[in-house]
Amino acid sequence: MATTEHRPTERVLDILELLSNSESGMTLTELAKALDAPKSSILPLVHTMCARNFIYMQKETLRYFIGVATYTVGISYNNRQTSLQFIKQEMGLITSACDETCQLGIQSRNMILYIAKTESSQPIRLISSVGKQLPLYCTGLGRALLAYKSEDEIRSMFPSKLKSYTANTIGNVDALLKELALTRERGYALEQEETNLMINCVSVSLNFQGAPVAAISVSIPTFRFSAEKLQNTVKVLFEAKQRIESHFEMYGVDFGN
Repeated sequence: MATTEHRPTERVLDILELLSNSESGMTLTELAKALDAPKSSILPLVHTMCARNFIYMQKETLRYFIGVATYTVGISYNNRQTSLQFIKQEMGLITSACDETCQLGIQSRNMILYIAKTESSQPIRLISSVGKQLPLYCTGLGRALLAYKSEDEIRSMFPSKLKSYTANTIGNVDALLKELALTRERGYALEQEETNLMINCVSVSLNFQGAPVAAISVSIPTFRFSAEKLQNTVKVLFEAKQRIESHFEMYGVDFGN
């Protein structure tokens, strides 16, 4: 885990992030190992978080999970964000135009964090969830954001050899840099079966004052993916991007950070 300024606060946030991405929960030992910290130092934090209902412990397994207070805070955040609500409206239009799943993501360290989703009406579609995180390097959303970073920044973020999720996952940073150059040239990011087999992702960044603050994507199963489908999807995404960025210029961006 990265070090910022205040270690106890950092560990509380790290615990929340770890549990939010663990469907099966984590034991105290697993949390301590993930945080590279002794159990004695995180036990008081865990007890306090349990007492405040931000996490809870399943007594039968002694595993910790995200608690109801975290959900309550999330709902409050979601209801407050005018920028987010506007983007969600645009995502609904994107899904209607493409009849495919649309997702919104922001950067969280070297991961993409999915913060909104509109579902396609298709019976076969991407199965994903808000709150999930995946590496920036192998997702369309992540690449749309990485394309704005320098080579030095990218090399500092990832090891030279990259973890594979499928046989198609990009394997190293040099190959990633080449793909990002193509992303900048095209104006959109493309990921083909690198995180999920049979799923392709087309994505564009959402910029404010010359820098990306988020990205939106359309996920298309391979059997529906074609040159014509790609062209139409890119057109729809570019049109939504223009409207959203115009909204940013007029009202600013408020994602709570």
